Amino acid sequence: MRYRKPNLLCYRVAQVVSFAVAKLIFKRRIIRNEIKGLKGPFVVIANHQAAYDFVNLINTTSRRMSFVISNSFYETLPIKKILDKIGVIPKQQFQTTVKDMRDMKAVIDSGNPLVIYPAGLMCEDGLSTPIPSATYKFLKWLGADVYVARSFGTYFVMPKWSKGMRAGNTHLDIYKLFSKEELKNSSEAKIKEKAEKALLFDAYREQEEIKALYKNGANIEGLENVLYFCPVCKKEFTIEVKNKNTIYCTHCGFEQQSDKYSFMHLAGSVGKEIRYVSDWSRLIYNDLKEKLIRTPNTVLEAQTVIEMINPEKHRFEKVGEGNITLTKAGFTLRGEISGEKTEIFTSINQIPTLPFSPGNYFEIQNGDIIYRLRLKDAKLIMKFINTVKAFYEIKTKETVKLHEREL
Repeated sequence: MRYRKPNLLCYRVAQVVSFAVAKLIFKRRIIRNEIKGLKGPFVVIANHQAAYDFVNLINTTSRRMSFVISNSFYETLPIKKILDKIGVIPKQQFQTTVKDMRDMKAVIDSGNPLVIYPAGLMCEDGLSTPIPSATYKFLKWLGADVYVARSFGTYFVMPKWSKGMRAGNTHLDIYKLFSKEELKNSSEAKIKEKAEKALLFDAYREQEEIKALYKNGANIEGLENVLYFCPVCKKEFTIEVKNKNTIYCTHCGFEQQSDKYSFMHLAGSVGKEIRYVSDWSRLIYNDLKEKLIRTPNTVLEAQTVIEMINPEKHRFEKVGEGNITLTKAGFTLRGEISGEKTEIFTSINQIPTLPFSPGNYFEIQNGDIIYRLRLKDAKLIMKFINTVKAFYEIKTKETVKLHEREL
């Protein structure tokens, strides 16, 4: 596969625009920058807290870096030709084809830098999205020095569950994680341990140390789409937000208020304070996972509007309606698409999560086709996502135990 060198003029314009956003919105401060002035091929792996994390990274070196981005994002922007000119590599999130691998390897083989976001998806609750296990084998195969670019605070500038951006201080730390010799001589388990230590995060616990202020930081409108389960009465879909900064359960009266630092405080007499959104989200996930362990044949289903990408208009458009069913094996989509009755099965065996927007949609892919599903009961979206994550974790642990028994 031939390497496409980013066009110098287009790349410099992208750097200038990104610098302005990094300075004015993210108010980025650099802790270390060990890729500045660096020559030769290298890989940057970065944590992913917000959709526009790349604006903080693209101007940290004068070198033209090739960024790997979501194919869905790439296909729905009316600037594909510009993206091609700045050398982006589109790939489907959590699925990597042979062509994707060759495109990325071509960057390294040509002596140039490559940027990857291993989690593939920005977080919805301040907690890292799971990193696919194949990532570590892939890093060994690339055969280049690896640097980590760790962002702090960008989650609070662009919470996935909110609308708009919230200007505030963020930090970026770029440092060497592995030499290519270390990668060659390290086991995948060792690479995983070191990489996850560098990449995984809890944005709320980091905020506890930094105490940065963000515009409208107390506004939690939209968070009810993530925190859909009450930790006190254990009811689902009874969580609402009022007065912009108060989240409460309509069934038992559990109520918390968000402060200017985005921390939670108990606002009534029901239940105990859960200070971090990440802790509440973890409670929801763990409760669901335990239920799935007890009842592995659980089936989750919903009615949905089906959308696909219109390549001419660079956007998702409605193509039909149907029913989406999720089991431990995968998704089954039944319905009418473009006037024809359709039934599609998509395995989730190697998928740690899916592209989604809380309260809006999630996406599944069958072959090269991306289906964006807008559930008629939008509150179910987060439960579908948590179920996919939990099934992946359960099956991964089962595989490890089976392997240990065989040894």
